Amino acid sequence: MIDHAIAAASRRRLVWPGFLATLLLAACAQPGADARASGGAQLDPAVSSIAVGRASPAAPAQAAASTKSTHAEAKPEGIQTAIFAGGCFWCMEPPYDTLPGVISTESGYIGGTVANPTYEQVSAGRTRHAEALRVTYDPARVDYPKLLEVFWRNIDPVAVDRQFCDVGNQYRSAIFPVNDEQRRIAEASKKTLQADPRFRQQTIATRIEPTATFYPAESYHQDYYRKNPVRYKYYRYSCGRDRRLEEIWGEAG
Repeated sequence: MIDHAIAAASRRRLVWPGFLATLLLAACAQPGADARASGGAQLDPAVSSIAVGRASPAAPAQAAASTKSTHAEAKPEGIQTAIFAGGCFWCMEPPYDTLPGVISTESGYIGGTVANPTYEQVSAGRTRHAEALRVTYDPARVDYPKLLEVFWRNIDPVAVDRQFCDVGNQYRSAIFPVNDEQRRIAEASKKTLQADPRFRQQTIATRIEPTATFYPAESYHQDYYRKNPVRYKYYRYSCGRDRRLEEIWGEAG
């Protein structure tokens, strides 16, 4: 009961009283939690007064686009990009950041009707954009089929216009191929997944959408899981992401 109340509150912009902060830290101390979760006092002061969850800080300095140094650099010859929407972009960064051959990741918005959308616009569902991740990778070290494999294993492919606790078109799962070869591979991959015994009685809801402009998200969203490990771990835990992924894919997922 407490879990549900806290999970619901985590989606609203509230200041957490002390007893809820204690529960937050307890939740983050679940098995497998990073030791950094105990360092709650070291959280960015610019966001220390907002609710744990998907609330966006109001600090003007954080409204700028991503400042990851790797994002501004020109791509070396042969380097490619891939774009995936898998619900909360905070949660899609870690599996790719740890994948050999991936050079950088960048959270952003894609597939909507408004230029240069803000998080507030997208999260309100007013622009048709999806939260997405742009992956820059070296195809000599990791290929597109492997990136797709990581994508599938980190989403609920049968969920329609939602992922886990996040509901709305902005949290749809989708693949945005950047060229014809990626589209061909993505379509074949989706067809193979649909034939998997786990999904024969269900429909793979993940869309393969047209290539569109990718707009980097605000800087405070980039590397969120590293900058704010306690808040990230609590959000992920309360959203039930890992529980659902294990239901679908098993522990190896």
